[in-house]
Amino acid sequence: MPMNREQLEHVIRAAGSVIGDEGVIIIGSQAILGTFPDGLPELATLSTEVDVLAFDDPSGEKADAVAGALGEFSQFHETFDVYADGVDVTTAKLPDGWQDRLMEVNTVGTGGRTGWCLGVADLCASKLAAHRDKDLAYVEAVVGSGHVSRTDLVERIMGLPVDAVEKKRSLDFLQRTAPPGRKSSAYRSALRSAREQLDSSG
Repeated sequence: MPMNREQLEHVIRAAGSVIGDEGVIIIGSQAILGTFPDGLPELATLSTEVDVLAFDDPSGEKADAVAGALGEFSQFHETFDVYADGVDVTTAKLPDGWQDRLMEVNTVGTGGRTGWCLGVADLCASKLAAHRDKDLAYVEAVVGSGHVSRTDLVERIMGLPVDAVEKKRSLDFLQRTAPPGRKSSAYRSALRSAREQLDSSG
């Protein structure tokens, strides 16, 4: 069954409790639930895993604690059908400025803890950088359902810490998924500008 917002809030509450922090960052697929609590395409919420990043974890101790207490095959997983994976900032390639665009989730369900969820355009750009089949299918579903701004996604792709070849690959995929001829003038302009910038960079 697809994950829902209530389950995400439970993971935020549990992860914060395990590591003793008031807030955690959610960077994986289910971060989208921080922006859109419902109405998402099923493919976007199929994963039962929540990637949890601590704000201050230079040794990786907090990531290990989350994985140990809430990870796959843990009692938490067996009981609630979802699990958390403790990750670090090297787990995903994230666009410049992603920290400034985190979406706050602080509800009764989070029990006083706060989940800071990766913005949808940042999330989709990160998945395009990973470029696995499942990541591309995720992005295609989210783009197709209109839950991400194509213009913002072009900007995020250009902010990824990858080379020009990889950026072009991501732009190519986006263009196949959302042909500019049928989309807004802002998207067409952003796409054209991005390609010109990459071409001029050699």
